[in-house]
Amino acid sequence: MKRRTFFKTTALGGAAISAGAFPGCNTSQSHPGQSESIAGFELNEATVAELQQKMSEGNYTSESICIKYINRIKEIDPILKSVIELNPDAIQNAVERDEERKKGFLRGPLHGIPVMIKDNIDTAGKMKTTAGSLALNNNSAKEDAFIVKKLHEAGAVLLGKTNLSEWANFRSRSSSSGWSARGGQTRNPYYLDRNPCGSSSGSGVAVSANLCTVTIGTETNGSIVCPSGINGIVGIKPTVGLWSRRGIIPIAQSQDTAGPMARTVTDAAILLGALADYDQEDADTSLERGTYYTDYTPFLNTDIHGMRIGVMSELRGFHSSVMFLLNQAKGVLKELGSEIEEEVTFEHRGKWGGLSFDVLLYEFKDNLNKYLAQHNTSVKNLAELIEWNTKNADKELFWFGQEVFEWAQEKGDLTSAGYLQARHDMRLYAGNLGIDAVMDKYRLDAIIAPTNGPAWTTDLVNGDNSGGGSASPAAISGYPAITLPMGAIHGLPIGLSIFGKAWSEPVLLKIAYAFEQATHHRIVPEFKTSHLNLSKI
Repeated sequence: MKRRTFFKTTALGGAAISAGAFPGCNTSQSHPGQSESIAGFELNEATVAELQQKMSEGNYTSESICIKYINRIKEIDPILKSVIELNPDAIQNAVERDEERKKGFLRGPLHGIPVMIKDNIDTAGKMKTTAGSLALNNNSAKEDAFIVKKLHEAGAVLLGKTNLSEWANFRSRSSSSGWSARGGQTRNPYYLDRNPCGSSSGSGVAVSANLCTVTIGTETNGSIVCPSGINGIVGIKPTVGLWSRRGIIPIAQSQDTAGPMARTVTDAAILLGALADYDQEDADTSLERGTYYTDYTPFLNTDIHGMRIGVMSELRGFHSSVMFLLNQAKGVLKELGSEIEEEVTFEHRGKWGGLSFDVLLYEFKDNLNKYLAQHNTSVKNLAELIEWNTKNADKELFWFGQEVFEWAQEKGDLTSAGYLQARHDMRLYAGNLGIDAVMDKYRLDAIIAPTNGPAWTTDLVNGDNSGGGSASPAAISGYPAITLPMGAIHGLPIGLSIFGKAWSEPVLLKIAYAFEQATHHRIVPEFKTSHLNLSKI
């Protein structure tokens, strides 16, 4: 059955999808997710620690775990479209990790753990790096991105690459999150007609749907935290510079960063530390180098007594039920001993957004031109990319255009006075006069806000219809943010964002862990077809 035909023939009800709805399913055979139902996968919600224990006891091997996940992907992902490519060397790499284990050599807590990464992160070898664009279909990187090298050093197994909003959602202002010409439209695992947010759509969906243990996304403004919130998982946008960006298809050096996406705070913290490292060759971040750790798990404890947490004010555009969940979250944090400062106001909130977008346009042109010039691609600069898309409009521009590309192409270089002033001012208003000033004024350890509203219905014609967000202060300042499940509205997950000053990941992780352990709001997705039940309307 063709994927598009599936939606035309499936009843519009609230029932979960049966195993037989997926292409290639044979219910007479026992495959992961079939005999137990699609939602009852053998490795459902398995954590890094649990898989390590199973491997140490001899119940699993890295090879057997990877095979189970690959079978799961083949069974479920033809509908979700979260995985854009599997690593043909994954099983061999898993076998190598198993051999090392037999010899008593363990590289760390990620040894033998399957990880997937977003398809804008370079990988040497047989996989491509395309940002979801057909224009980069021949882009086989000569070397791994810095963080991919760190993954290998940590003993993780790269299972494959995830789909994304094409070009990390920096091509059109009317795009649909999770769509790429190469990978199609990624679907929300809770309700398939709903959007997964983006641009790290596939990374959010894949880990939420239990297609791997942990994933890596990238963010410029909301691209980790939004798909994490909407897909009911934990996402960390690190301080810019904590993880290297070398070998990642860029938008903007001022705000770009990769980060962990996982089902638990602990797993996200493990991945965060494994890849944290200062890269001398990374692009300038404008932030002073701070303290980072190769292990963030010691900061995970539930004692947040006396910590002062501010609530971001002027939260516009959110569903009323989101505020109800936020009030519940504040109550939990109070019960845990923290002090809540209500209605924390950012004096310069209206100033940073336009400045940031202008900076992104300048830096995208410069940063992408440098990336393309260094890689074996059919287009060598942004101008050629625009021309290629125009010539291939039937495949690339069918749903929406490339006006953001065109605006960027009109910009000057990074010595332009307009660029330098905008970059200085955006960081000033979001950072020094924003998060820093607010936290100093109210003597705060962190700030909280809802991450997202309920997932909207995917609409390729009109584009996204987001129901509120709070990513910009941390994104534009380059400061860290963590999101984790805060509850759900009609079965659609809502995230709680926790952000603070540069290099404050230890504090944010502590608060997130305490909240997670007190609430356990994570919901396992059941792949329901739609909220729309015609018999009830």
